[in-house]
Amino acid sequence: MSEARQRLLDAAVEHLAEHGLTDLSLRQLATALGTSHRMLIYHFSSKEGLLVEVIRAVELRQREAFADHYSAGSPAEVLREFWRRLSDPSMWPHERLFFEIYGQALQGRPGTTALLDGVVENWLEPGVRAAEHWGLDPATARAEARLGLAVMRGLLLDLLATGDREGTTAALEHFAASYERE
Repeated sequence: MSEARQRLLDAAVEHLAEHGLTDLSLRQLATALGTSHRMLIYHFSSKEGLLVEVIRAVELRQREAFADHYSAGSPAEVLREFWRRLSDPSMWPHERLFFEIYGQALQGRPGTTALLDGVVENWLEPGVRAAEHWGLDPATARAEARLGLAVMRGLLLDLLATGDREGTTAALEHFAASYERE
């Protein structure tokens, strides 16, 4: 990735985290980033292409944080800590963007379908490593990684839709506690 593209992507990640996406045109975003819409199109092909890359960058940061953290505690402790990170309101703009573009990609909207490449698989790798670290065999580790991803994404969608932090956190706590009973 070119240095200019990376700078624009980093700036877009920060801008969207602070201001969200609501009704933001590519020209408005370019102005906010101190560039032109033509430069954004040059580097990302379209507004949707830029948004997919923003999501990928945020997801990469989250996967790296998870990978750095899973060896520091039990499965239940790691799930609880990661939920605290993901359910923090400062993350909500990125998570809304994720679900918005994910839905568009599932519908085949041009410029968004690239998000589907690795949207699950990229999370399974660190999840499997964590589960194996905690002593699970590879097949079980893969199933647990997929289940953990589905639970986290489902609870995040619930949280964003309802704003019910208490209820979603209680559900996460129930899920995490299941690892303590094993």
